[in-house]
Amino acid sequence: MAKPKTFFVCNECGAESPQWFGKCPACGTYNSLEEQISIQSSVDVPSRGGVSSWQSTQSNGKSHAKPAKARASLTFDQITDRQIARWESGYEELDRVLGGGIVPGSMVLIGGDPGIGKSTLLLQVSNQLAQKYRILYVTGEESGQQVKLRASRLGVSKPLSVVNEENVTVVVDATLPIDPDSIGADLYVLPETDLEEILREIDSLKPNVAVIDSIQTVFFPALTSAPGSVAQVRECTAALMKVAKHEDVTMLIVGHVTKEGAIAGPKVLEHLVDTVLYFEGDRFASHRLLRTVKNRFGATHEIGIFEMVAEGLREVSNPSELFLGNRDDPAPGTAIVVACEGTRPIVVELQALVSPTSYPSPRRAGTGVDYNRLVQILAVLEKRVGIPMSKLDSYVASAGGLNVEEPAVDLGIAIAIVASFRDRIVDPGTVLIGEVGLGGQVRSVSQMELRLKEAAKLGFKRAIVPKGTKFPDLNIEILQVSKVIDAIIAAIPHQELTADDLEPDEEE
Repeated sequence: MAKPKTFFVCNECGAESPQWFGKCPACGTYNSLEEQISIQSSVDVPSRGGVSSWQSTQSNGKSHAKPAKARASLTFDQITDRQIARWESGYEELDRVLGGGIVPGSMVLIGGDPGIGKSTLLLQVSNQLAQKYRILYVTGEESGQQVKLRASRLGVSKPLSVVNEENVTVVVDATLPIDPDSIGADLYVLPETDLEEILREIDSLKPNVAVIDSIQTVFFPALTSAPGSVAQVRECTAALMKVAKHEDVTMLIVGHVTKEGAIAGPKVLEHLVDTVLYFEGDRFASHRLLRTVKNRFGATHEIGIFEMVAEGLREVSNPSELFLGNRDDPAPGTAIVVACEGTRPIVVELQALVSPTSYPSPRRAGTGVDYNRLVQILAVLEKRVGIPMSKLDSYVASAGGLNVEEPAVDLGIAIAIVASFRDRIVDPGTVLIGEVGLGGQVRSVSQMELRLKEAAKLGFKRAIVPKGTKFPDLNIEILQVSKVIDAIIAAIPHQELTADDLEPDEEE
């Protein structure tokens, strides 16, 4: 018996190598090559006549054969037009991220940290889709009873009551009134990890949508590697992709992430699927962000915002209220900006704290803002405005933990830092929009009309924007500035001391 041939595959980029290296020759990642056993096919693939004839003619030095006609390839005029109607998932936030809805026959990969809510989201979406379509929910990490317990808490199935008697747990249906509209009428659950059994069930049930939770638990018995390895993830995803395209079955796949935050497995996994979504958020916070990284059927800059409650995930229709602080009680060092995530404007409160440093070099920290842009703005304030930032510790954070890394929030960061340094309060009815240049100038940003409409809708009375910006006639006062110093003067009014401020307090 011949010895099986082995090769090594990088679990980061998927590159193959005949021998092991400590560093991947393709992507340069250390200790990423894993040994795999090659499977020899017993079926001989016959050579095409065109190839053999081309080789023979090339050996003679002259070619007299006529070019072969294309048989399988088509021109654009020969391809029939078919209008594809997207399916509504029942959640506008998810439809927004997907580009307007779920495309039939597509393959969507959803990744995120453990416990972030991936399974909860897909179970709720499956319940909504089951009202019109046939859904198969394949779970490889939970049993059927565990999925039903979670489904009853989310209102997807009948509520359950668990009775413990003499160390025996009996699960029975509770006789409670059930809302028939909230029960998945055509939702099937399959606790299975064998790929062949999953494909056999898909062929028998013929669902419209199949949910795989998760791809790292599915294994192909013909491969000797363990579930979750590079070969298993790649082969299982390729087999599911073939079924999705040939049988027109929509696939929603859950993928685990590594400690760096990337989806576990080779990068070829993300290249195979049509859409890659990341479920982000702090496990200790209530809100969750659904962000698209790759989308063949829509834009890749949209986000969906959900809130985790006792009944599962709930959509946040007005995210500005979630990331906007208390405007009735303003504090020094806060500023309001309007950030755009795709086509959605979000009003966010930025908070800054500036204090004298006790270290040889000052500390800089940013939460929800880009650290490099923060350091750049601090340098501009010291050089162009004259604030000694090299002797001060600076801390900047966004309310709610939302990542606002676009240049349009530069002006808000600068004003918040100056307000904290001077211990002044920025007018709570003012929003700041603009990019700060290295020369101290305020540059224009995109989607200005969309940002101003959102600010006017939330009741803001004044907006400080770059000079030369065209804006519509809105119920908001527009103040145009060209320099950062002009924006500071306009945003932080001069506050004079009164006689009451000079009087000592009772404690003093």
